[in-house]
Amino acid sequence: MVQDIGVAVIGAGMAGRAHAHGYRSAGTVFSAGLPPVRLVSVADINEDLARDTAGRYGFERADTSWEAVVKADDVDAVSVVVANHLHREIVAELAAAGKHILCEKPLAPTSADAAAMIDAVGAAGVVARVGFTFRRTPGISAVRDQLGSGELGRPLHISAQYWTDYGSDPQAPMSWRYRGEPGSGALADLGSHLTDVAEFVFGPIESITGAALSTAITSRPVPLGAVVGHAHVEVGDERGPVENDDWASFSARFANGATGDLSVSRVAFGHPNTLKFEVFCERGALAFDVSRGGEFQIATGGLPGVTNGFRRVIVGVEHPYIAGGLAMDATGIGTGHNDSFVYQARAFLDEIAGRDEIPHNAPFADGLHNLQIKEAVVAAAAR
Repeated sequence: MVQDIGVAVIGAGMAGRAHAHGYRSAGTVFSAGLPPVRLVSVADINEDLARDTAGRYGFERADTSWEAVVKADDVDAVSVVVANHLHREIVAELAAAGKHILCEKPLAPTSADAAAMIDAVGAAGVVARVGFTFRRTPGISAVRDQLGSGELGRPLHISAQYWTDYGSDPQAPMSWRYRGEPGSGALADLGSHLTDVAEFVFGPIESITGAALSTAITSRPVPLGAVVGHAHVEVGDERGPVENDDWASFSARFANGATGDLSVSRVAFGHPNTLKFEVFCERGALAFDVSRGGEFQIATGGLPGVTNGFRRVIVGVEHPYIAGGLAMDATGIGTGHNDSFVYQARAFLDEIAGRDEIPHNAPFADGLHNLQIKEAVVAAAAR
């Protein structure tokens, strides 16, 4: 019987704060019975940032290295929210120390790294999950349930996009996000989420064709200070080359015979964070836009021509994550992406405690599969 769970977050930036918020709020959602959660440490090489995030979310201390979290006897579970190329080493050390792990997506730079991470956590026998947070969005889960019911008939096609503009300014400073091999840019950052969402609602992808990668802004100014998230900082006159992709697009065939076209961009001016898709079936269609995460649209036959078309559906207490998932858990109150981090943290902590009230987070095997899709896109683009 788990008495309590001490948690830490490695990485105090934008996504790290979301994980810290998730742990702080996890005990406030769904049913009672979660063991007490001790908010122990936020670790970041940037000490000021670590202290700020730890203080904001009520963690006991700030550490300046991930190694300190590995060695900490009072930490049982850890979110790894740092640059992708650091994941493999940190996860291996955490697993060897017997700590449960929630790792941000993409799981690793390559499928070989991910396979090694799977071996490490398997040998240690710890809970190891990857953060495909959009699975927790009520509207996306409701679309998945609608498709699963079979009422719309056989799935035919999905058109999905994840467009952002964090890289649209040529003066945005160079950071780790703009370094790496083809496919490690927008495809890894945004495409990891988009392909997971497509498979979450439509089933596994079987093959990739028609892929293309593009770098629209080929150099960026070198920052004079630390870059946190997508923030701008003071830059100098020196510029460095952008090594990876600003935009990617590809076609997919799913195991159920359906097809899809997916595109991602970090230079889509005017789209700060737009993940949206349309799903077409034999007897209807569904549409979702993350800017309205608590609803979806549906089109079905059988209505008079003058009123036929897409209709708005508010995700309410009959759908996943609303009842018990909000302080005011009534239909029409609305949800946002920050709520998904709370549900993700709750699912992680529940699993550690041997509970299964809400679906568990994605296993590392799903993270490996996601990377294999990314690599197939890169290979198809090279051909």
